[in-house]
Parts: sequence; C-alpha cells; structure tokens
Amino acid sequence: MVLQIEKRYYTPEEYLEFEDKAEYKNEYKGGEIIPVTGGTTNHNKIAGNFYKKFPLTVQGQAYDIYIGDVKLSIPRYRLYTYPDVIVIKGKPIYEGTGTTTIINPLLIVEVLSNSTKNYDKTDKFKYYRSIPGFQEYIMIDQYSFAVEQFAKQAEGQWIFKEYEGEEAVLVLDSIDFQITLRDIYERVNFELIEE
Repeated sequence: MVLQIEKRYYTPEEYLEFEDKAEYKNEYKGGEIIPVTGGTTNHNKIAGNFYKKFPLTVQGQAYDIYIGDVKLSIPRYRLYTYPDVIVIKGKPIYEGTGTTTIINPLLIVEVLSNSTKNYDKTDKFKYYRSIPGFQEYIMIDQYSFAVEQFAKQAEGQWIFKEYEGEEAVLVLDSIDFQITLRDIYERVNFELIEE
C-alpha cells in the first residue's frame, strides 16, 4: 500500500506570516513554501565580493544594493524569493507596510550552484523578466571563472554576454560599473567541493 500525503498550499498572506516567525529562510512559489538551503563558503565569498565592490564604485549615485536577506516579490507568478544580490535605482519600493520585501530591482545577481543552476538559468530568469523595471541579470559560476550576463534592450529582447578567465572584466549594461572576475572570485578556493 502506498501512502499518499496531501500537499498543502498556502496563501501569500499565510506564507508571509510564516516567514516572519521562521528561524530559516523560505521561498514561496505558487502556494508552496520551500526551505532555502544554506550556501557554501565560496558562494558567500562571491556574492560578498560583488556586494563590497559595488558601493565603492557608484558612490554618490542613486543605487542601493542588498545581499541575501531581502525578499523579492514577483506577483505575476505568486513568487517570493531571496536573490543573492539585488541592486535598486532610487529608493526601494516595498510590498506591504514592512521593509523586508521589495518589488523594484534593477539588477539581480545569482551565484550558481550545482543544485540551483538549472532553475536560476530558466524558470527563475523567466520570473525575474516579468518585473517591469528589471534590466539586468548576472549569473556567476561558483566553480570556475565564468559569468553570464543578460541585459534588456527592449521589451522581450535581451542581449547575452559571457565572460571567462580571471582577467575578464564584467561591464554592466544598466549601471556604470565594471569589475574584474579576479575581484569577483577574490579568496575563492576552487578546490573546495561543497554542496
């Protein structure tokens, strides 16, 4: 006999209430609450390296950058997620009355892992593209000097560029900012196998 367990679906309001009390991060996708697994040390270093370099370069300009703990709401797909890095132009626009969930990213950076890279490159990118002001998506490989960039040119039209090798320089399209892959991967040990 096979025991079937009924899947429970939550409303966005139930998810947000649950998330406020949770001791760990959870994403929300179409009624399901999905625990977010912890990242590796390399994953954390890569996101941190991008995060720490960005404000130094765009000082005095109207950009805010957030890392890891700010929730992004994507209403069209009934999705709440935690991108690795979010850049906003101007002031953040919040969903609801709190300051934990935003709806207006200009640029999103995801550090790819073996367990998430297919989702990050396909469905997640489709979800991000539904956000009206979203202009640029950067995917950073965790295991080698490799970065993929998608920059919006017009509605439904995105230009793809790839960068490989530590001497390559990632040049953003939506913001006057560039960073070498050497700086992105500073102190990352590719010999560590963590998943």
